[in-house]
Amino acid sequence: MSGRRRNRRHVNYLRGASVFAAGLAAATVQAGHGAIADSSGEFGWPLSPRPQVEKRFDGPAQDWLPGHRGVDLAGAPGQDVLAAGAGIVVFAGDVAGRPVLSVDHPGGLRTTYEPVRARIGVGGRVARGTPIGELEAGHDGCPVQACLHWGLRRQSGGRREYLNPLGLLRLSPLRLEPVDARTVRQAAPPDR
Repeated sequence: MSGRRRNRRHVNYLRGASVFAAGLAAATVQAGHGAIADSSGEFGWPLSPRPQVEKRFDGPAQDWLPGHRGVDLAGAPGQDVLAAGAGIVVFAGDVAGRPVLSVDHPGGLRTTYEPVRARIGVGGRVARGTPIGELEAGHDGCPVQACLHWGLRRQSGGRREYLNPLGLLRLSPLRLEPVDARTVRQAAPPDR
């Protein structure tokens, strides 16, 4: 096989590996474990400074099963709660006696914040970092004065899927490592 043809095969293989890695990242997100924001950094922390995660996401296998459908972030009573990303406030009120605020974002995403006394009403447009409410004390199971329960849900084709909201953040970039020629030859499909 000529060197030029072999190089074209390696380039095509590496392109395929890039597509595979992107698909793997998307599949990881759908399982609730990875990042879903693109590299533009469209989303940020809903508390500032960067909070301690007190309780991690533990999504249920089915919507009706028990689980922790968000993360609990350490805060202080009266602290500003910030919109994690640009969107529209779609709910601001009490649920089961607790103040809740929800924001819809492009792509069928909805972030939810609890217990938060809203400063922006339903229909209000927010940008990333806009103060949307005030954190209240009293979140069950919180080991500090106040915890923000931050949830994320994707609505797609009539199906609701709970996701890990930490996946919205650019905590670490996805990097493809270079491969040497031996690895490419071993993994490349055989000639036809």
